[in-house]
Amino acid sequence: MSVLLSTVRFRAAAVVPLAALLLVALPEAAWGQASALSGSFLMPLEDDAIRYPTITRNDPVGRLQTRLDHGDAQLEWREPNGYLLSVLANLGIRVSSQTLVFSKTSFQQNLISPSAPRALYFNDDVYIGWVKHGDVVEVSTVDPDKGGVFYTLDQRPVDKPKFIRHDECLQCHASPKTLGVPGHLVRSVFPDGEGFPQLNGGSFHTDHSSPLSERFGGWFITGTHGEARHMGNAIVIDKTKPDEIDREAGANVTSLGDRTDLSMYASVHSDLVAHMVLAHQVTMHNLITRVSYETRVAISQQEGINKALGRPLHEWSDSTRRRIHGTSEVLLKYMLFTEEAPLAGPVRGTSEFAREFAKMGPRDSKGRSLRDLDMDTRLFRYPMSYLVYTEAFDALPGPAKDYIYRRLGEVLDGKANDKAYASLREQDRRAIREILIDTKPELRARWTPSALHRQH
Repeated sequence: MSVLLSTVRFRAAAVVPLAALLLVALPEAAWGQASALSGSFLMPLEDDAIRYPTITRNDPVGRLQTRLDHGDAQLEWREPNGYLLSVLANLGIRVSSQTLVFSKTSFQQNLISPSAPRALYFNDDVYIGWVKHGDVVEVSTVDPDKGGVFYTLDQRPVDKPKFIRHDECLQCHASPKTLGVPGHLVRSVFPDGEGFPQLNGGSFHTDHSSPLSERFGGWFITGTHGEARHMGNAIVIDKTKPDEIDREAGANVTSLGDRTDLSMYASVHSDLVAHMVLAHQVTMHNLITRVSYETRVAISQQEGINKALGRPLHEWSDSTRRRIHGTSEVLLKYMLFTEEAPLAGPVRGTSEFAREFAKMGPRDSKGRSLRDLDMDTRLFRYPMSYLVYTEAFDALPGPAKDYIYRRLGEVLDGKANDKAYASLREQDRRAIREILIDTKPELRARWTPSALHRQH
């Protein structure tokens, strides 16, 4: 398919990009499928259908700043974390989501090392980065229309603290590694004793398709995982052989007390389960944004062509339809975990994250939730992404969402003739359908017998 796309350059500013604030990429198979959908991979951020540079404050951080400006919210400074705990509380982010990365993969890298890891916190829409003695709190959030939006908050007590938006972060956070849209990235690297990635050993992008053996390089990890081995809690000793890290010494670590000083941190955990949820989530966000952008630009370009040729504005070509449906299908496959790497045995974290995450619901009439974790053979008990409940998913353009919902219904009814969905067991399909009908009113309205009759 041939489409006209372009990249946009943002003027470099004094602040270095928030490189690797958050972290992922598509599973290799899905990435190849998605990249084939367009000629130029990066989406046109200044296109009238997107207008990324405009300020709308339509994301959780922008809305918090509005409340701060109006005196309806306050940020409290507390030693030794500065504004961190208050930011987490105001944005509804739990401390138990803390994961610790010690590789120098952030713009505050001079302050990051195995003795001073960077802490990350997240909920469904917002990611926070905190560095010990750092100048700023790093903030990334998901705008329902724009995708990833990046901010910093100065770490000094002032009367009116302010989140400052930084579009220059897109130098790193809008690239093929983020699916060509403003997004996030989780990486696994081979770090030396100071935290510098030894790139001659390679690196891995992490999402739910990644085997445990390729995860967590450059991160501290607390949790148990049986006989499986990962790259976490380990450093490179011989830089000529960076991939020969001591995986055994980093395995099944439940306390970091003998590895780093966490007395200034909000938690002493770097929870294994939290990291695995994070890895799924950031790619899902990137895919939602890609589908949103692709659909809006495709429709805008189609309407421009129709206007020039004197055709009805809403008449679509087959290529426009394939463009929208193709990206939507990639999102659907990811949200149903079709490429998920199986777990070799039980995985358990060390904090309250798993319990607190599952408690957030929503739950159906049988008490089931898409947040219910499995952690024995796979990440979730029901293989369907909980991000279906987010503002970003709800804001998908109608043509894309209509396609996704129709195809999702076909898959869950066992009517989709695509072997990619063959891994979904019948009992899982039935449970996912029942949960969604009970907890997602928009789908309940579409999937009732009368609604299905109208669609056909």
